[in-house]
Amino acid sequence: MTTTAIPEQFTQALAQLPLVAILRGLTPEEAPAIGQTLVDSGFALIEVPLNSPRPLDSIAALAAQHPGHLIGAGTVLSAAQVRDVQAAGGRIIISPHFDPDVVREAVRLGLTCVPGVATPSEAFAALNAGAHALKLFPAELITPTVLKAMRAVLPAATALLPVGGITPDNMAAYLSAGANGFGLGSALYKPGQSASSVRQTAQHFVQNLSALTKQ
Repeated sequence: MTTTAIPEQFTQALAQLPLVAILRGLTPEEAPAIGQTLVDSGFALIEVPLNSPRPLDSIAALAAQHPGHLIGAGTVLSAAQVRDVQAAGGRIIISPHFDPDVVREAVRLGLTCVPGVATPSEAFAALNAGAHALKLFPAELITPTVLKAMRAVLPAATALLPVGGITPDNMAAYLSAGANGFGLGSALYKPGQSASSVRQTAQHFVQNLSALTKQ
C-alpha cells in the first residue's frame, strides 16, 4: 500500500487540538470574527465547505488572518476545486467521499487531504491514493463499534476523524474505540450564529475533550 508522508503542519494541528471546525454557511463578512473566536478557543483546523456562500473568499480571509493555522475547504468534489482552494490560500482538503482524483491532486499540490470514507474498502483505497487521514462519515452510521473494527485492520498510524452528529456527549465512546479527533459541524457553528455564541460552544467542546483525554 502507498504511504504518504503526513504534512508536519497537520500533525502539529492535531496535537494542538484534534477538532476540525466545519463552518458550513459561513459568509466572508462573518469569517474574521468567527475565525478569531475559534483560534482564541484553541482551534488549529478550520474548514469552510465549498457549498457555503463565496467560500473561497472566506478561506482567503481566514488564511491571511491566521497563517500559522491549517485553513481549508470541505465538500471538495473535484480536482479543479482543489486547485481553486490552493489558489485562495487553503492548505487542507476535506471531502464527504473518496475520489482518487481529488486526493492525488491535493497530494500533488502539497496540501493535506482528508477524504470521507464509510467502509474498510474505501478506507484502504483512500490511503493507497495518498490520503493523509480519514474522515469517517457519516458518524451516525459509523458507530464506535464499527470504528473499533476498522481500527483493528487499518494501519495503526492512520488518523481517524468521525464527522456527523458529534457532540460533547458522544465523543468519549469514539475516543475509546480509537478515534484521533473529530469534525464538528452544526453542533459547533450554524449560519448566522454570533461569535460570542460560537465561543461558548467551542470552549465547551475543548474543555470536554481535554477532560476525556486526561482520564
